Amino acid sequence: MLNKLLKLLIPIVCTAFVTSLAEVTVTAAGPRPEIARASLTRHGAAARVPLSARGQAALAREVRRELVTLPYYDVFDWLESEVRADGTAVLRGQVARPATRSDAEARVKDVKGVARVVNEIEVLPVSPEDERLRFALYRAIYHFDSPLFRYATRVNPPIHIVVRNGRAVLKGVVTNESERDLAYLAARGVPGLFEVRNELRVENKAAR
Repeated sequence: MLNKLLKLLIPIVCTAFVTSLAEVTVTAAGPRPEIARASLTRHGAAARVPLSARGQAALAREVRRELVTLPYYDVFDWLESEVRADGTAVLRGQVARPATRSDAEARVKDVKGVARVVNEIEVLPVSPEDERLRFALYRAIYHFDSPLFRYATRVNPPIHIVVRNGRAVLKGVVTNESERDLAYLAARGVPGLFEVRNELRVENKAAR
């Protein structure tokens, strides 16, 4: 009777021992695949080190440089950007050509240190009347008899003229308050405009 009982128990004990040994071997070799994958995902999400304040400022300058040197960026467009600590570059502004919007995104994506680009640039609607107003405003502000004419000779004049549905906004940075007021008064004298907003900043105040 005892012999029969031993014959039945020995295979069961051996099977249990082999199974336990296999589990120990897997544990010693490392975590299960699904645990390893979760660990990698968790570490990957936190792998990027936030930029320092100095690094963030340097990256912002590089992004700005790329924007203002775009081939078709001109006085009738306005682009600005924000660089966040995680390397995200947010692009904003208004452009007259759809290509300028896509070119801006492509340029900034290639900047070393930019992790991703959020493109919030608005493409202004096509309007013959708005186009007429743009050139009328340009002539009024950068007239050769005006003290502001010296800005017109620059590759990228500091006073930008954004027109949308008959409403104009002046953007950019000028040297002093009198130039800011002069540009606004010149724009107000252009017939056909519903509104003119003066968002020009003065150089020494803009640097603060």
